[in-house]
Amino acid sequence: MTEPAIRHDLDADGILTLTIDCPGLSMNVINEAVTRDLADAITRIRTDAAVKGAVITSGKPTGFLAGADLKGMNFAGSADGAEAAGTGKSRMARLFEGVFALNRLLRDLETTGKPVAAAVNGLALGGGLEIVLACHHRVVADDPKLTLGLPEVLVGLFPGAGGTQRLPRLMGVQPALMYLLQGKSMSPQEALGFGVVQELAPRDDVVARARAWVKANPTKSTQPWDEKNFRFPGGVGHMNPAFAQTFMGGTAMAHRQSFGNMNQVKAILSAVYEGAQLPMDTAIRVESKYFAKVVADPQAGNMIRSLFVSKQAAEKGARRPKDEPPAKTNKVAMLGAGLMGAGIAMVSAQAGIEVVLLDRDLESANKGKAYTEERLRKRKTDPAKMAEILDRIHPTTDYADLAGCDLVIEAVFEDRAIKADVTKATEAVVGADTIFGSNTSTLPITGLAEAWSRPENFIGNHFFSPVEKMPLVEIIVGQKTGPRAIARALDYVAQIRKTPIVVNDSRGFYTSRCFGTFVQEGLALLAGGVKPAMIENVARHMGMPVGPLAVNDEVGLDLGHKVAQQTKKDLGDAYRPGPGEAVIETMVGLGRHGRKNGKGFYVYPEDGSPKHLWPELATHFPVAAQQPSPAEVKERLMFRQLVECARCFAEGVLETPEDGDLGAIFGWGFAPFTGGPFSHMDTLGIARVVETLDRLAAAHGERFAPPQLLRDMAASGETFYGRAAARKAA
Repeated sequence: MTEPAIRHDLDADGILTLTIDCPGLSMNVINEAVTRDLADAITRIRTDAAVKGAVITSGKPTGFLAGADLKGMNFAGSADGAEAAGTGKSRMARLFEGVFALNRLLRDLETTGKPVAAAVNGLALGGGLEIVLACHHRVVADDPKLTLGLPEVLVGLFPGAGGTQRLPRLMGVQPALMYLLQGKSMSPQEALGFGVVQELAPRDDVVARARAWVKANPTKSTQPWDEKNFRFPGGVGHMNPAFAQTFMGGTAMAHRQSFGNMNQVKAILSAVYEGAQLPMDTAIRVESKYFAKVVADPQAGNMIRSLFVSKQAAEKGARRPKDEPPAKTNKVAMLGAGLMGAGIAMVSAQAGIEVVLLDRDLESANKGKAYTEERLRKRKTDPAKMAEILDRIHPTTDYADLAGCDLVIEAVFEDRAIKADVTKATEAVVGADTIFGSNTSTLPITGLAEAWSRPENFIGNHFFSPVEKMPLVEIIVGQKTGPRAIARALDYVAQIRKTPIVVNDSRGFYTSRCFGTFVQEGLALLAGGVKPAMIENVARHMGMPVGPLAVNDEVGLDLGHKVAQQTKKDLGDAYRPGPGEAVIETMVGLGRHGRKNGKGFYVYPEDGSPKHLWPELATHFPVAAQQPSPAEVKERLMFRQLVECARCFAEGVLETPEDGDLGAIFGWGFAPFTGGPFSHMDTLGIARVVETLDRLAAAHGERFAPPQLLRDMAASGETFYGRAAARKAA
């Protein structure tokens, strides 16, 4: 007999305790078994006269319930044709029925006619919190680290089991929108203050307290919103003028953040606005209508796959060599205490790893350690915890102090000769069997590995700035890098709780190479006479975090110039200057290096007022009389990235579309609503991608020319993820 996902325990007082405990899983999720067992439990509560009320809790020490099983998410009819044979129902009608099932189930729970209390002993997220909200009384463990939230908006969805209707009715429309639109979590104390929960208790007492409430309140089986004279908290119901003002401001703020690109954001606003004016039975149907529309669009599936499924798989070692035993990094050598080195030292020390932070002089090394102290102070870290972290960072100038390090990470200046010198000096102390990782962002790993006598132990560990905030680490495999080095690098990334991708060697690898095309195309547009404000604004509206000119300023125009000079030196006659290279040369010649010296494409006022585009840009880069449309600018900025990503796949720099999408979203902020460049190309259709690239290549040059792989895929009707699935199945 199949082990149940929900256990029943009826006590002498007639209180039925329902314990959710998904068999074989470390964390409870809403899957088919939970849904089936919950439906059976609700039927028992309603029909069994021996049951006077119920308590819902969790049997997992990891938490209450983490939400829907997104990996197994499948809604009936979501991928079928216009009409299923024999049903007479449209695809959208069947999809609505599929997504409405849980919504209807939770409505049944709160209308059984008997009191139901939630005893929340750990985190409750997404659908887990929606189950809690459908209970008549909510007791939560009094633990500030426990989180309650509806984070679905972050992966392309929104709460679809009553969350957009119950949360506003419990805490008020305006505060609820803040949580729904941002996917923010709340602590038990915050939830109590907002009226989302009614009681806090020690973790071991939550079930007893919930039972006590049910026993003491045998008739409290009606939710507030089902009472005749119900009013929204704060009095801001749909008849109050402030209701309209809330949505006017909320819509404007949401658009400012998403630029209208994210379906789920618009759906949340619509579901809350319409549902707040309706009785609950109708309101949840409205919610499910919008949820079905979101699910029906490829955007949601793309976002879920990249931002949840692929991300989790990468963090659990999807690309790790299977035959290599796990290895923990206890002590890391950090070569270079600049911005990158200091950031890597910080995240390593926070993960419990000892760090030897080496630089050319002690002042620089100590400054690198001070970086951690400064940021921890800004976060108001507990002093004892901060001292513990800082004690793990040991500044030095002596290579002898590197003895005993398990892993070496180099983050010195982007110069091949300098990197070779520190590499050789390090090997003389730690030995060639130690894994050496370079944080270079552009220089090929295979060439850098020549300075290490055992290149199979040399690998690329490419972090992103600021390290403590950016979630991605790009692991670069050189031509001679061995599986042990790959495994050790991935184990270290797991220790510091970052998301890894694994790519093969290439100049610029994957992220720097493809992100560079976005930056370069922005410069090419500027050189071609396009207004700089249009370039920057279009980039933001298409989903990039900042425009290409602003990115240049942040990275440093002089650094870009130096990288170009090193590349020119390395490639010799094979070097081909990019279309925006002359722009950088002009700016550097004018002494404009970006934010670092307060002047670049933008002006950075000394009084701290907001930056603004340098008014004299038009003097050096004249504006054309005939301007392209925003759609044309967007197309160039988007497809220049897409074609370079496709080239990386065709050349074998990338082995999986999952790595490509993760690297783009988490590495350089590629429009997350697309699911990443490979998901976006699959959604557009490869034939359409090729057609667009051919047109752009004819108008603007060979940099837009599609690789043969794309032409072959277009001819055969393939997709990137389809190819990947076929390869896994083979």
